Amino acid sequence: MRGTGLCFILSLLISLDACAVLSPVSLSPERGFPAAPAPENVQPRWLPFAGDLVRGLDYGGGKILKPRLEFRALRVDLSEPALRIVINGSQEERPVEPGKKPVPEGGAKGAILSTWVSGFVRRYGLLAGINASPFEPVSGKEGEPRTNVGVLVREGVLVSPPVPCYEALVFYSGGGAAILNQGELGDLKKIDHAIGGFYWLLEKNQLSERARRSAESPSSPRHPRSAAGLSAGGRYLYLLVIDGRRPGSIGATEAETALILRQLGAAEGINLDGGGSSSLALRFPDGTVRPVNVPVHGGLPGRERGVAGCLGIGIREPASGTAGH
Repeated sequence: MRGTGLCFILSLLISLDACAVLSPVSLSPERGFPAAPAPENVQPRWLPFAGDLVRGLDYGGGKILKPRLEFRALRVDLSEPALRIVINGSQEERPVEPGKKPVPEGGAKGAILSTWVSGFVRRYGLLAGINASPFEPVSGKEGEPRTNVGVLVREGVLVSPPVPCYEALVFYSGGGAAILNQGELGDLKKIDHAIGGFYWLLEKNQLSERARRSAESPSSPRHPRSAAGLSAGGRYLYLLVIDGRRPGSIGATEAETALILRQLGAAEGINLDGGGSSSLALRFPDGTVRPVNVPVHGGLPGRERGVAGCLGIGIREPASGTAGH
């Protein structure tokens, strides 16, 4: 009986890894993303994601043959006025989608409630979302208090303080974006949104010193990865997730993540929280929200982790309503 159960579990994991997934663009089986021989050979093919809803949001993905990797990505045109950046706030500010009643919250002011990335996208009525900042403790549950590790600024309000050894993705109230060390953010009054991650991957279109060391070490760790990047000049934001811990995608090093991010079009890049936290969730044309990668929390493919700080992309409300960045 034990052997039969083990065989069933193994076959289930293999089927989860091999089955075709639906495209968030067309709802048909997702096929046709190009395969590259190595991370430095990735050639992105972007598909308009939101259709007639809004311009400036493109979806892409691909496979790499050596090492064996699969990734999904978004390209966000930050000059598109209809798009807005959204970051989750404290538990007392947790919004709900139109027509639904808010859920009472409790706990310390400024604390972050854990959320699946898909739950974040649903509750805030977004098109897309990705996990970002590290946190503690770790679990697969939503709605639990989390300590967000690193800076988090939401609509000009500091929710979580900077950690100077890490970097952050910053969106300014006057327009523009940058990746900066969290100890060098300057006047927070000029910042509309900011969310921390870990370390530089790309600086001025070159691999960061840390990423170069990763490339030179044969023992560099492989993990599922989440990352963000900015094009030269800051017009485009890139959101990247690379799967790991499954047969079809073994996880990337920091150097490989940097190379893929650069091939997508980024000149600056930051490594976000990864491992079992890595998740890129999109709103599909039928209104459903789900990850387009395969999160692996607790060793279970398809299970999301309850994370803290998330970065989302939404549609700006009309001028008569409230609007974010």
